[in-house]
Amino acid sequence: MTDKSDKARWYVVHTYSGHEKKVKANIEKLVENRGMQDVIFEVQVPTEEQVEIKNGKKKVKEKKKFPGYVLVKMIMNDESWYLVRNTRGVTGFVGPGSKPVPLTEEEVRSLGVQEALPEVDFEVGDAIKVTSGPFESFMGTVDNINLERKKVKVFISMFGRETLVELDFNQIEKL
Repeated sequence: MTDKSDKARWYVVHTYSGHEKKVKANIEKLVENRGMQDVIFEVQVPTEEQVEIKNGKKKVKEKKKFPGYVLVKMIMNDESWYLVRNTRGVTGFVGPGSKPVPLTEEEVRSLGVQEALPEVDFEVGDAIKVTSGPFESFMGTVDNINLERKKVKVFISMFGRETLVELDFNQIEKL
């Protein structure tokens, strides 16, 4: 499963305070308009839930973990750097001078941007049994595994023909 997104790294982009969501939307729109989905993969504004009690009522608010910063998963090249750097609301990449420095795997995990990819005990071609959902107790063969989405595509035999269905990891077990 070595596609381009494996080469992408997370970079921290400095924005005007309060413009994080706008910058995220602007970058995503530019990426879509210029067809750069194979270079810039994801833009995130890390948030955490904060519980406030006001007038005896519990209120859950989304609070930005890093006000003034946006995280971008991208393959760094002149074109992608230019697109992000010149997005309205962006003041620059975090790094010395004009050279962006990617986050390490440990930093990415500690920021809670991306969970560690799950370990799976099955691989393409393995026989499995569906343990829950509409296809419960069907037998099948693994066709494709997507670790990021925690999904697996399985061929199951239904009405005498092979049908490809997408399931969550927790819906199957290896035979």
